[in-house]
Amino acid sequence: MKNFCALLASVGLGFYLQLATAQDKVQEFKTWVVGGGAQSKSELSLDATVQAVRDAVLSSQVAGAVVSLNVKAGDRVQRGQELIRIDARAVNQQMLSSQAQMEAAKATLKVASKEFERQKQLFQKQYISQGALDRSQAQFESAQAQVQSLQAQTSAAQAQTGFFVIQAPFSGVVSEVLVSLGDMAMPAKPMLNMYDPSELRISAVLPQSYLSSINLGKTAFRYEVTGLQGSFAVASALVKLLPVVDQGTHSAQLRFELKGDTSLLVPGLFARVFLTRDANLPPQSVAKIRIPLRAVVKRAEMTGVFVLDAQNKPRLRQVRLGESNAEEVEILTGVSIGDKVLLEPAQLSVNK
Repeated sequence: MKNFCALLASVGLGFYLQLATAQDKVQEFKTWVVGGGAQSKSELSLDATVQAVRDAVLSSQVAGAVVSLNVKAGDRVQRGQELIRIDARAVNQQMLSSQAQMEAAKATLKVASKEFERQKQLFQKQYISQGALDRSQAQFESAQAQVQSLQAQTSAAQAQTGFFVIQAPFSGVVSEVLVSLGDMAMPAKPMLNMYDPSELRISAVLPQSYLSSINLGKTAFRYEVTGLQGSFAVASALVKLLPVVDQGTHSAQLRFELKGDTSLLVPGLFARVFLTRDANLPPQSVAKIRIPLRAVVKRAEMTGVFVLDAQNKPRLRQVRLGESNAEEVEILTGVSIGDKVLLEPAQLSVNK
């Protein structure tokens, strides 16, 4: 029993020494005490998305098999260019039948017209009665109406043949092709998506609490797009605040028209919009929290930092990043003022 107690004492002492050593190692890490950075009294950051001013989802007005597919995703097309052709053999035969019927009706009208002229001459010489003249006139007018009806029918058939060819409504870029050769096209079924790259905008979601403090005439706007270096200013004249608030999110749409070279931008890119103004922002947006960029850890799709807890042990927290530069990054959510953040999180794996 004495030997067993001595063994437990030695194991406990060893565990205590290992724990103390581990805590000492944690304390050796360089840390950064989070504090309130520069006050953002005149700046508001909003999440935004790059959108196309003109985009279209093309579909067919008629049913039929796709017999020609002339474009693929990424192709640039011109207005009126043929993109997709649908099998139109049946409607072409109907158009030919309507044209033949119209030619026959024209021949009948020609005969009725000559007959009516002869009947009028005979009536002037009093060789026929008024009833015979009226019947001849009725036959002529009936043949004339038949020709007009068949002309309209033929025109409708010719117009319907145009439904079997999908053309580009404007010059732009094909973003997605949703059909393949041989697929069955159906009315209102999407077949192709395209957009105009020369007219892009940035759309930001503005919470309802900021609506009363935004003045489009006095506000300075700039934006940043992930993947592009630098910040870009936007003239106030190119900013539009839509006069509708979404009842589900209680937010409004703030749109920025982009001018100049937009060749590096495509719809769907994440952007961040910054609004600078004289009035103070609501209290929850006053303090900016910034930490050194080297403290940020990226694991798969998660972005986080290691924060020391009450026992001085590092705990990984997921954070949401904001504006950054070469050395520092803004933390929107995840850490609070007074937290201790590890500056060199890579040392954790080295010291294990």
